[in-house]
Amino acid sequence: MNRITTFFIAFCAGFLPAIPLFSLKFAVWGGLAGIVVWLVWDSWRFSQFDQQLRNAQAGLPLQESSGMWGQLTQRVRHLLRTGDQQLQQSDQRLQDFLSAIQASPNGVLLLDADTRIEWCNQTGAQLLELDAQRDVLQHITNLVRAPEFSEYIQLGDFSHDVVFETASSTAQHPKRLSAQLHRYGSSVQGSVSRLLMLVRDITALELAEAQRRDFVANVSHEIRTPLTVLSGFVETLQNLPLDEAQRSRYLGLMQEQSQRMQSLVSDLLTLSRLEASPAPSYEARLPVAQLMMQLERDARAMMQVMDLPGNSTHRLHFECEVQHFDLLGDAVELLSASSNLVQNALRYTPPGGSVDVSLRILPDDRVEFAVQDSGAGIAPEHLPRLTERFYRVDRSRSRESGGTGLGLSIVKHVVQRHGGELRISSEIGRGSRFAFTLPASRVLISEMRLAA
Repeated sequence: MNRITTFFIAFCAGFLPAIPLFSLKFAVWGGLAGIVVWLVWDSWRFSQFDQQLRNAQAGLPLQESSGMWGQLTQRVRHLLRTGDQQLQQSDQRLQDFLSAIQASPNGVLLLDADTRIEWCNQTGAQLLELDAQRDVLQHITNLVRAPEFSEYIQLGDFSHDVVFETASSTAQHPKRLSAQLHRYGSSVQGSVSRLLMLVRDITALELAEAQRRDFVANVSHEIRTPLTVLSGFVETLQNLPLDEAQRSRYLGLMQEQSQRMQSLVSDLLTLSRLEASPAPSYEARLPVAQLMMQLERDARAMMQVMDLPGNSTHRLHFECEVQHFDLLGDAVELLSASSNLVQNALRYTPPGGSVDVSLRILPDDRVEFAVQDSGAGIAPEHLPRLTERFYRVDRSRSRESGGTGLGLSIVKHVVQRHGGELRISSEIGRGSRFAFTLPASRVLISEMRLAA
């Protein structure tokens, strides 16, 4: 029953019985008395309803009741249940959203209008070297002190990103970040109240771009030089009367420059093939005894070409601790990588020096190929960049020795394709050691050794 019906019943219950027993005046007073009883009863029901609402706020379940207040209780129960479900769904969506941002490869920070940190994902904390919990409500400019970033914040023009270095960045290990702020959300007055900051590490990207520029510039220079020489000699042969000796000398120089350019193009094609082809299989075998004999034969032939006769000026020593095992992989690539290291050692070791080539199995069953020379050595600042294309410690000396500047790049790619690692160590005045290791899965012990 609704409240109007109960009100009418209470009035009639006090008014109607008094008419036959008393006068109309008493009937009116009876009706008023019924209304008072109804008001007391209704107030009590309201107090019960109010108590249930208080219990609901405290997390207690609503009790069943009848009448209009019971209907209100049921409606409130439904609204509370719906609200709880919507709140849980909203909370779950928020958690999913934060988890997605947390998994982002880029850094994400939420800042208030005063550029104080409200929230930060783990990637952003690592990139900016912050503590995601401790640095909440800290001003971002107090934590990121790069001048470029501070100026970017002060100007307030966020239509582009800003590039800056972190505090831990060094010349040997640079770390450059790109950050951009985006305005979002509005206050009551309509002004922007919050900022979204996106951060990403562009160190590798800038390094790759720099290497690309250097590569294009170096290739252009390396090819232009022999072409210029060839063009000059061709013009000389065409326009000047030369005797047979001069003509023969110029043709020899032209052949030398053409061979240099051919070597360069061949190495570039080799690098391109290595980068584009899949990793070598484990089916092909290269016996290490055959590898070492081929390397020694090529090295002694190279010494003759370089006018370094045998051991009279260089001490060349090859040592293979274990003869009876094979390397699994691309034989041509492995021979090329090993030969490049031996040839480099011969080129940069002065007459009277020594070159020691060794191949051995390490205690963890990996195989190590190493070339130790007694040359002038390499300064520490050059070591991290030696495997870059066309990188030269001494450009004039490298060109005089006939190198293309791509040998170590080829070695690095071959070794990585076979799952190995290239290691370079050097000391000024005491020589250098170039070594690469291949995993145990690339080593096959022959039956002859197993029988022994």
